[in-house]
Amino acid sequence: MYQAQTHGVRVTVAPRFLETESAPAQGRYVWAYSIEIANLSDRTVQLMTRHWLITDGRGAVHEVRGDGVVGQQPVLRPGERFSYSSGCPLTTPDGAMRGSYAMRGEDGAMFDVAVPLFPLDSPYVKKVLH
Repeated sequence: MYQAQTHGVRVTVAPRFLETESAPAQGRYVWAYSIEIANLSDRTVQLMTRHWLITDGRGAVHEVRGDGVVGQQPVLRPGERFSYSSGCPLTTPDGAMRGSYAMRGEDGAMFDVAVPLFPLDSPYVKKVLH
């Protein structure tokens, strides 16, 4: 698992390779990732937007921005958690993701919460010893 905490909001990510959804012979590799967002602060916050930087095994970066996550803009009171799962296809057997969520505090102020860098590794990655 991979974690980051920003402004009292902790984001935990658990990625996993989806063998049954992937087709390596066709250059299709698919991962799922589960995310838990925990509000450890003493204020209510709402997740407004997401920003992802997805890097494939060749170093190409794909940027994704959008409202909320999985069609929701969850409100988290102090001590509350929100969990969801999503996925990511790549044309390479490895890559990485990182990002941020734009959150709105109860006072209306916006702030960013980091999503930690996490690897997208499949069993098809060629390991090299140095």
